Formats: sequence, C-alpha cells, structure tokens
Amino acid sequence: MNSEIILPLLIYLVLIAALSVFAVRKRREGSFLTEYFLGSRSMGGFVLAMTITTTYISASSFIGGPGAAYKYGLGWVLLAMVQVPAVWLSLGVLGKKFAILARQHNAVTLNDMLYARYRSPLLIWLASLSLLIAFIGAMTVQFIGGARLLETAAGIPYDTGLLIFGGTIALYTAFGGFRASVLNDAMQGVVMLIGTFLLLFAVIHQAGGLSTAIQKLHDIDPALLSPQGPGEVITPTFLSSFIVLVCFGVIGLPHTAVRCISYRDSKAVHRAIILGTIVVVVLMLGMHLAGALGRAVLPNLTVPDSVIPTLMITVLPPLAAGLFLAAPMAAIMSTINAQLLQASATLIKDLYLRVAPHQMENEARLRLLSGTITFALGLLLLIAAWNPPDMIIWLNLLAFGGLEAVFLWPLVLGLYWERANAAGAITGMVVGGGCYAFLASLKLQILGFHPIVPSLLLSLLAFLVGNLFGRAPQPVDAPQH
Repeated sequence: MNSEIILPLLIYLVLIAALSVFAVRKRREGSFLTEYFLGSRSMGGFVLAMTITTTYISASSFIGGPGAAYKYGLGWVLLAMVQVPAVWLSLGVLGKKFAILARQHNAVTLNDMLYARYRSPLLIWLASLSLLIAFIGAMTVQFIGGARLLETAAGIPYDTGLLIFGGTIALYTAFGGFRASVLNDAMQGVVMLIGTFLLLFAVIHQAGGLSTAIQKLHDIDPALLSPQGPGEVITPTFLSSFIVLVCFGVIGLPHTAVRCISYRDSKAVHRAIILGTIVVVVLMLGMHLAGALGRAVLPNLTVPDSVIPTLMITVLPPLAAGLFLAAPMAAIMSTINAQLLQASATLIKDLYLRVAPHQMENEARLRLLSGTITFALGLLLLIAAWNPPDMIIWLNLLAFGGLEAVFLWPLVLGLYWERANAAGAITGMVVGGGCYAFLASLKLQILGFHPIVPSLLLSLLAFLVGNLFGRAPQPVDAPQH
C-alpha cells in the first residue's frame, strides 16, 4: 500500500465531504423533494456543463474506454470521438422544452414528466421497473471501476477498496442530495481535466515522444494504427451502432435527462452546451489517446481495464499519481451519485408516493426515507460488484442500451409530437426493452449491428402502431408538492 498515493486521495475525499456539508447548509426553503432531487432548479451554466458532462463520462470513459483503446489501438480513439455531440444533443433536444414543461407540472423526476404527458400509471410502473433494473448494471460498473482503480494504483485490496469507495459515495449522496451531487460534479470536472492533461503528457514523455510511441505501436501490431483495429473489430456496422448507442441515444438516459430540468435559466443552457462540448472533447481524446499510447509503455498487460491505473504508477511520481487518482475517481463518483439519486427518486417519488400520496406533506419522514434508501442502494451495489468481469465497458454499454431502448422515443416523441399517447408509449417501451433484452442476452447481432439499433427501430415502429389504438391524453393539472 503506497501512502504517498493514498494521502492525496484521502484529502480529496475529505474535500468531497466538506462540499456535501456546504450543500446541506445552502439548501433553500420550499419543497424537500424539489431541493433534494433537483437542487431547487438553481444550476448556472458552468455547473450545468460540468454535471451533465461528468454524469455522462464515467468509469467506462476513464477505465473501460482507455482499456479498449489499449486493446484495439488508435481506431478506438477515433471511435470514442463520436461522443462529442452528446451534451449538445441532450441539452439541445431536451433542454428548454423539457425544463418549461417540468416547471409547468412541478415535475421532480423523469417519470413525473412522463405521467404529466401520458396520464398512465401503468407506463410509470413499467418505466420505474426498467430504470431500476438497468441502473443496477450501470452503477455496478462504476463501483467495480472505483475499486479496481484503488487496487491497481494504491495497492489496496479490491474488496477493501470497494468498501471504502462505495461507502463514501453512499454517504455523501444520501446526506447531501442533488445539490451536493452537482457541486461535487463541478469540482470533479476540473479535476478530470487537469488529470487528463497530466497523464497524457507523462505517457508521451515516457514513450519517448509521440512519433516514437506510434512506431512502438506499429512494431507491436500494425493494425493498432488502422481505423479497424486488430481483427477489424471496428466495422462500419459497429461504428454506426456505436454512434446510436453513445451519442444519439444519450438523449434517452434518465440520469442525463433529469439534469435538463434542474438549471436556472436559458443563459445557463447556452453556456453549458459550449462548455460541456469542449470538456467532452478534451476528456474523450485525452483519456483514450493515453490508453492507446500506453501500450507503447506497457505492452504486456493482461487486463486492459488496468491500463490507466497502471500507467499512473508507472509514468508519474507517487504524489502526482495520487493527485491524478482523483480524476478517474471523480468521473466514477459523479456518475454514481447521479444514478443513485435517480434510483432513489424513482423508489420514493414515483412508486412510494404514488401508492401513499398522503405522505407527501410528511417532510421529516421523506427526508429520512430519501437518505436511508439512497444509502441502502449503495450498500446493495457493493454486493453486486464483489466479483467483477475483466472488461467493464461491455457491461456499461449493455446497461446504457437498455435505458435508451425504453426511454428514448417516449421522451422525444412525447415532447415534439402532440398526438403521441400512452398506448404508443407503453407499446414502444415494452417492444424496445424486450427486444434489447432478448438480443443482448443471446448476443445476437442482426446484420452485424449492436442490439440497440434494431431495438430502437422496432420500438419506434411499435410506438407508431400502438399510437393508433390510444387516445390523445388530456392536460393534467400540475401536482402540488
């Protein structure tokens, strides 16, 4: 166990705790639910850019993505850059219209929005169940990434690292709520940017310069420099599938969408689109390039996901490695706290209060229940992450795809198509989610496409057909919280 690496990390965790305490003291008067799960809709442009970016960029981007770039070379670096428009798409498609409707209906969760639009309790139950199942996989990936990071870089045993990491996340998210989450996201975004620059520079220096690193990759395998990668993994169908899965489909991710209803004003959206896109470019290019070039420094790794933490302790002095350890840790933490809050909101706001609406005014009970459920979910995820796979990127993409297959069309068509109704939305959800689960579980790729492509196409078709058999929803009065 390397104390020089661990010390900066401990300081970082203390800083996170301090921000959570600050967030609690800054809580505004009014509805507890709106404050705890949305931070009273008070985010400015910089915070919005950082929280939506760091929520999207996760263990997959700092651990799994660079691991894939290590294995498949520079072609994967190019592939990763298709994610650049993700923030622009999320805020551009959902942003203003989504936030206006959320304020109109006093919506706290994504399912509040869906109910206000479609007036269907069945749809809410289906959406809640789908969200919770997918989030189990998505959050488990983040816990694995955090523990593996501590194991490789700091010499902490995987099980111990999992307990430290998971316990910290569960505590500060349960205690601080949404406001603590986004404040930490803003700080973590800055840490991620600094860490990315630091590591990429050190990797290139260690390899003897960029041209030398490229030559070493060519000597290992010339295919590492080709767009297709070794074994021609990155085919045109794979590329198109990846664009759908990690760029266009991001619009349908619930934990990203909820950020689009929690900002202060339209000026914040405009700033966030510009800043967020710049941050995505820097982080995606920097981290994936570090992973690919890292093979010139560490050519014989057997577990690709270990490339970033191993590079940290190889190319950086111990103190600098400890400082950089906070960067991927920040990416993982910011994603988990967003998903934990969304899962907690689903259980409390969308399910519990739907069957027990009389508890809406019992703020003390809601406060206790919110914190308890958020913490309990974190502990359950520790158990789920106890036996990790070698490459987490595939598990992460699997969970992302499931969320997109269920939520993308009900969200987008609900916002932009007045005739969309509950029958269409439910049919689209069931067909999209069912098709994705079937294809993904059997590892079937129709014509070489990832399951997300046929699932979204069939979901759209099912939505349009199902819509023929339903009635247009009547306007719903805004719920009183």
